[in-house]
Order: sequence, then structure tokens, then C-alpha cells
Amino acid sequence: MYSTLLVVTVLLSLLNGVFSKGYELTFELPDSAVQCFYEHIEKDINVEFDYQVITGGQYDVDVKVEGPNNQVIYQEQKKQYDSHQFTAQHAGVHKLCFSNEFSTFTHKLVYMELNVGPEQPLPGVGDHATVLTQLETSADEIHSALNRIIDQQTHHRLREAQSRKRAEDLNERVFWWSVGETIAIMCVTFLQVIVLKNFFSDRPTLYNRM
Repeated sequence: MYSTLLVVTVLLSLLNGVFSKGYELTFELPDSAVQCFYEHIEKDINVEFDYQVITGGQYDVDVKVEGPNNQVIYQEQKKQYDSHQFTAQHAGVHKLCFSNEFSTFTHKLVYMELNVGPEQPLPGVGDHATVLTQLETSADEIHSALNRIIDQQTHHRLREAQSRKRAEDLNERVFWWSVGETIAIMCVTFLQVIVLKNFFSDRPTLYNRM
């Protein structure tokens, strides 16, 4: 009985458009390339998107958001991360593009999150006809706190991945620098041995001949 009621509630919520659409994506952006995403958004719907370059080059990317009439809603160049909110002025397909055209040999790893529409309320709370009880108010506060925790965890995971990549790059540079120094020391040592050996060789010199 409870499961049937839950399924009916979910279907009604979908039909009424209560659920917000959320997308979370990590993708590779090749050098000199442009990657675009498309989403149909109704008029007067609130949209929020976040992005962050995790790895690659100087950790920057060009971002541009266009509406159905090709009007520019948001545009930034060589940004590492940012967050933006807007309300759709016209119903239609919106385009979100990431560009790495200014980079000729480094590809990027980009994280993107897109939320369209209002956040889904707790069952039985969003359409409450009377004042919320203390238990319902506490449940709603806990729900909001958990959402903030999820956002913070995502942010820290991205920062950790970015820091780990930088540490790996630094470790690789130190490794090859150490290899180069080792080779240079071995070459200098070999040359010094040859020079010292020539000093004590028994071959006749010009002074001995005279």
C-alpha cells in the first residue's frame, strides 16, 4: 500500500513539474576544442550552474551561455571556476559552451553542475496547507543542511583532485630534474677521471723529450 502510494506521488510530482532537473558532469575538453551542452528551459525558471577546471594547463577555460534567441546570458574568459544564477527570459533551448580554443597542446578536465527549476521539497511539506509542525520544520532544516553538506563535499572533492594532480605534476618534474642532475654528475665525474688519468699517465711529454 505504502509503495503504491509512493509511486503515485512520484508520478503526480513529475506530471506537475515539481521536480527540478539537475545534472552533474565531468568531461575532458581537448585542446583547441569547444564542447556545448543544450537544455530546454521554460520561461521564468531559475537556473544555477557551477563549473571548475580540475586539471590541464593554467586551469582556465572560456565559458558562454546563450538563450534561445542567441542572446548572451553569461560569458567569461580564462576562468578557473565560477557560479552563476539566472532566470530564463524566454522558453526554448539554452546553450552552455566551454571553449579551450586558446590552448594549442593541453587538454582540460572540467566539472560542471547544472540545476534547472526549484529544488524538490520534502514529501508533504511543499504543499502543506497549514503551519508546519516542529517535526516538519526540523526535517526541512535537516534536508537543507544535508544539501549544503553535499555541495561542500563536492567542492572539497574537486579541490582534492586538483591538488592531487598538481602534486603529481610537481613530483614528475622533480623526478626528471633529479634524473638530469644524476646524469650531469655522472658525466662530470667521468670527465674528471679522464683528466686526472691523463695527469698521471706515462706517455712522454715535451719536457721529458728535452
